[in-house]
Amino acid sequence: MAQADIGGTLIEDGILDLLRQERTKALSAREWKFRIAGFGYAIKDVRGSQVVTKLPQGTELGVLPVQFG
Repeated sequence: MAQADIGGTLIEDGILDLLRQERTKALSAREWKFRIAGFGYAIKDVRGSQVVTKLPQGTELGVLPVQFG
């Protein structure tokens, strides 16, 4: 299982699995972002990378692997 890294913090496999499952269910990136917000996560763009954050604090969990793009 791939793990993303941002500043030494790894995204947990369970979170990546959830994001992957929801991405396959969504018809668009916009719908996917809406779906994962229901689970308490968000995606923000930082210097050309997509970073997973925890809502509502906005705590960065890590950079998404390329295959999510």
